[in-house]
Amino acid sequence: MTAAVINTSPRKLTWDRRRRSLARFWREYRQNRAGLFGLIILLLCVLTALAAPLLVSPDDLSVTRAPGTPMEPPSAAFPLGTDRSGRSVLDLIIWGSRISLTIGFLATVISVGLGTLMGVLAGHFGGWFSSILMRVTDWFLVMPTLVLGIALAAVLGRSTITLVIAIGVTSWPTCARLVRAQTLSVEARPYIERARALGGGHGHVMLRHVLPNVMPLVLAQTTLTVAGAILTESTFAFLGLGDPTTPSWGGTIQEARTSGGVSSGMWWYVLPPGIAIVLVCLAFTLCGRAIEGVLNPKLRKR
Repeated sequence: MTAAVINTSPRKLTWDRRRRSLARFWREYRQNRAGLFGLIILLLCVLTALAAPLLVSPDDLSVTRAPGTPMEPPSAAFPLGTDRSGRSVLDLIIWGSRISLTIGFLATVISVGLGTLMGVLAGHFGGWFSSILMRVTDWFLVMPTLVLGIALAAVLGRSTITLVIAIGVTSWPTCARLVRAQTLSVEARPYIERARALGGGHGHVMLRHVLPNVMPLVLAQTTLTVAGAILTESTFAFLGLGDPTTPSWGGTIQEARTSGGVSSGMWWYVLPPGIAIVLVCLAFTLCGRAIEGVLNPKLRKR
């Protein structure tokens, strides 16, 4: 009797339902070949970023203790050549993956967190409160990310934290509008009225009913936001607004431009970091589209 009660406990039933949902999600996701391709690329990039301290020595990244000669073409010792300081371009790309992915993930956390909060609040309460939140959203929507980044860099200095704040604060309005629209759709369903009739307050309705229903949209938007954040970080670094002491993909391209690598035809200095940016952004985009296709029944039918 006791064993039967334990086996049918609410917690166990909840975890069993979650495991079945994850298994069904993975079964449908792996049918998308483009999504699998993006996931493989993404996993390789994440593993490379995590293993970067083991693959690259700090001395190899120092401009004063560089192991090679400046602007050396690809060779057995340096498969992708060297930069203007004699550092291996391959080492710069491996270490730059940590910076690009870190900024992309942190900026996305800020962006998606703010967007989800503002969207759920605006869609749930409505009225004048929603109007105020949407006007604030519109103001941030038209704010140029580059201008804010330059302003923050002038005040806070050129650093990774500055880039994270600039990207995260200016990229949340799109998520907020999507979440608000989904919240309005969920709020119109009958079970929301039933929950309110049974005494459910604002917090109960938003946390137990609205938020779980908007999370699939938020998850798909997250993967797309990471790709945009990485592109924006590369743009900032290319314009010289990134941390000059930390190698990044955009910073490597900026150094290649200022040192004449572009005009001199030194492809090993320009193409590898550019290809890395394109592959990571493509991987996140493919994963996002695949997740959206799994979670959206309309897209799955198509």
